[in-house]
Amino acid sequence: MANRFRLTLAQLNPTVGAIAANAGAAREAWAAGKAAGADMVALPEMFITGYQVQDLVQRPRFIEDANNAIEALAHDVADGPALGIGGPWFQAGRLYNAYFILQGGKIATRVLKHHLPNVSVFDEKRLYSSAEVSGPYVVGPLRIGSPICEDAWFHDVAETHAETGAEILLVPNGSPYFREKLAERQNIMVSRVVETGLPLVYLNMVGGQDDQVFDGASFVLNPGGKLAVQMPAFETAITHVDFVETPEGWRAERGPLAKQPDTWEADYHAMVLSLRDYLGKSGFKRVLLGMSGGIDSAIVATIAADAIGPQNVRCVMLPSEYTSAESLEDAKDCATRLGCHYDFVPITQGRDAITDTLAPLFEGRPADLTEENIQSRLRGVLLMALSNKFGEMLLTTGNKSEVAVGYSTIYGDMAGGYNPIKDMYKTRVFETCRWRNANHRDWMMGKAGEVIPPRIIDKPPSAELRPDQRDDDSLPPYPVLDAILEGLVDNDVSIDELVAAGFDRAVVEKVEGLVYLSEYKRFQSAPGTRLTRRAFWLDRRYPIVNRWRDRS
Repeated sequence: MANRFRLTLAQLNPTVGAIAANAGAAREAWAAGKAAGADMVALPEMFITGYQVQDLVQRPRFIEDANNAIEALAHDVADGPALGIGGPWFQAGRLYNAYFILQGGKIATRVLKHHLPNVSVFDEKRLYSSAEVSGPYVVGPLRIGSPICEDAWFHDVAETHAETGAEILLVPNGSPYFREKLAERQNIMVSRVVETGLPLVYLNMVGGQDDQVFDGASFVLNPGGKLAVQMPAFETAITHVDFVETPEGWRAERGPLAKQPDTWEADYHAMVLSLRDYLGKSGFKRVLLGMSGGIDSAIVATIAADAIGPQNVRCVMLPSEYTSAESLEDAKDCATRLGCHYDFVPITQGRDAITDTLAPLFEGRPADLTEENIQSRLRGVLLMALSNKFGEMLLTTGNKSEVAVGYSTIYGDMAGGYNPIKDMYKTRVFETCRWRNANHRDWMMGKAGEVIPPRIIDKPPSAELRPDQRDDDSLPPYPVLDAILEGLVDNDVSIDELVAAGFDRAVVEKVEGLVYLSEYKRFQSAPGTRLTRRAFWLDRRYPIVNRWRDRS
């Protein structure tokens, strides 16, 4: 009878620093694997600590707590399948990103990461040491090689495992989402399979951590690159994968093939999950936001309702005399459709008190942007007061287009704890609203149907801080602005290249200037869901003071 091997993949959601809770989740996964007759249960990279831990991993007590938890796990899982789990390891004055194989009541093997990513959101070369590549470890009848995350993006580690006797590759990952990331991962992993001729298991964690979202979507490939198992995206899951030894070597038997979301659904699920986890992992159960009657606050309210339930979302309309009747109607209509609590708090009296207080100092000077921003900052004061009084996190609602060019008021509408649409350009916000109105999924806690009034989607955007104001009074039309920003921010395209593509030079130079001038605002802005390779924060790090401009 042919040898068989059952590997249980635990695509779970750890919390950074919650070492005891993460160890508890590992025990539960191991118990599920044991009940299913598994030979090994595998968890993702750095699971015991959560990921990314950033400089927290430099604290000796933190490393000690993580290692103690792994030692305790080894003792607890002695009678049953082996357990693979990621965590930090300090040895001979060096810190490593490690993968621990627990068998027989002890740590049987430590695999140490060789390639350390140092791009975009990753800074591992500053934190960890690069280890020499080791050979495979043995579990039951099988020799397993485990390139850790980045190690599998280069051919040398996988090839070394194959050359030293590995029969399958198990790759534990902490790989965060950006748009169309799964296709890129699978292409790279197919290359490893073709090069080594070995089956490959790509195990990724799931869940939100600050701005990053780990999307799961773990998979198993057989030699030739054929997909044998595909786990769901953005959801925790435990899947049992059966390997059988054939004359050609070990092969994974066909398992579940979860349907993967398109880019619109993936982005939306990422925003929902990141907000849900940011709140849950930081201890908040409820949120509030300023509900303007515009499209940005409408989509943020909808994301919040889908993340934590509409009963836990407070929408607050804070009108002035410049707020149109249409906006008043639309804000209440949207909150009602969503089933969220709705408050109406006019700001005119408070704004008049502030302007009267400042009048002696401003005497002789014409009204300008100062008076407009007082409205926004007063709204921020009122919303933060509600946040403090009711223990609800305030959400901000600026899209990537506005965040890029500073079309927002610092200490005003930028006030708040999290912004789920921070990395979504305005033109995608419109389409995302249409997508959500037409689609509902089981993971959404909000209502199905047309929850965002069509009039909100169709009307021209306006901050409504002065009579008849429209966003395109101050900015290029959003399709033009977003195309320029994608060039400047996402793709590092030069001004000359954008002009050659048909954009007006003066407009491009103005947008570039706004992007650089707004760096100080972004430095003080709330974190938000990372959806692209070039989100504002760790992906794109620019000086606050910067006099350089791209001029021929």
